[in-house]
Amino acid sequence: MKEISAGIIGLGRSGRDIHAAAMRQMPDMYRITAVSDPLEGRRTRAAKELGCEVYADYRELLQRNDLDLIVNATPSQMHVPVSLECLNSGFHVLCEKPLARRVADVDALFNASQRTGRIIAVYQQLRFAPAFERMIKVISSGVIGRIVQANITASSFNRRWDWQTLQEKDGGSLLNKGTHYLDQALQLYGTDMMPTVICRMDKANSFGDAEDYVKMILCGDGRPLVDVEISSCCAYPGATYQVQGTHGGIKGSDDRLEWKYYKPEEAPEQHLVVEALSKGDGTPSFCREELKWYEDCWEPADELEANPFHAAAMKYYEMLYNALATEKPLVITPQEIRRQVAVIEQCFMQNPHFSKGHIKGDEVE
Repeated sequence: MKEISAGIIGLGRSGRDIHAAAMRQMPDMYRITAVSDPLEGRRTRAAKELGCEVYADYRELLQRNDLDLIVNATPSQMHVPVSLECLNSGFHVLCEKPLARRVADVDALFNASQRTGRIIAVYQQLRFAPAFERMIKVISSGVIGRIVQANITASSFNRRWDWQTLQEKDGGSLLNKGTHYLDQALQLYGTDMMPTVICRMDKANSFGDAEDYVKMILCGDGRPLVDVEISSCCAYPGATYQVQGTHGGIKGSDDRLEWKYYKPEEAPEQHLVVEALSKGDGTPSFCREELKWYEDCWEPADELEANPFHAAAMKYYEMLYNALATEKPLVITPQEIRRQVAVIEQCFMQNPHFSKGHIKGDEVE
């Protein structure tokens, strides 16, 4: 079994607690060979925990010739320039989300990927969250009929005061949490066309200048309406997922899904009546019928499934390994990532107060 030699740039919550943690649990697939971080304490800890080479400047890591993959876990505003450097230095790249906030930057990265023959993957691991995978399976089975509307809600009441609340750092709920749920939303909408986008943003409880409330509607002819809400001022959070179909629906979150549906072939035969409806005694009536409902549910099967982020990380890294070691196509395609960023760009255009960013012209500062 081929072993992937990996380097990690950035040892914060993402680099250390997500990516290094995942690869350490897959020793037959990955070996962490080198890491970089400007903070000495993080380097000292990594040398002890991972037993690998450590660097203060990530550019020293790029001088190595024994790495197959570099994980770009730098702060969000560095994702584009650092990923470009890695690709141009001849490495496959896994970049943390968000990949970018502009389609032009996505195109530059994918052009570099094609030119160098190196993969650039984006860490949208919640595509593989157990509850979402089961929901897609239920929808694909057809039992709840055609999807009319889907709601994805990732809301709670919380205050935040770190760099993720700053526009100049590409912070804010849309680029942070929103990329996960937008990726899921586009799977529900359909991956073959750009939706019409309606978006409103606000800043409620965060201490920076970036948004922490996002309401996004994706719609289009012949497609379900998909409603995505990410809020930091929701004191009564409910289910993460609500799906409405012509034969039934789904509701639930990462810890439990429920769905109910009727079978059209078992329903009472009805036909359109244009005259006023009445009962047998001639008094007014309303449309009433008894449908036989079928109900089912899903709950995590084991401890791994009960932790959706960890379960999704394992599946994502297995998918990435197959792409690197056996040349299988990435499940999360470049075209899907480009469409996601196109939606993000539309959202910022509709909310210019939250679109200051750090990009001017065609250059990244």
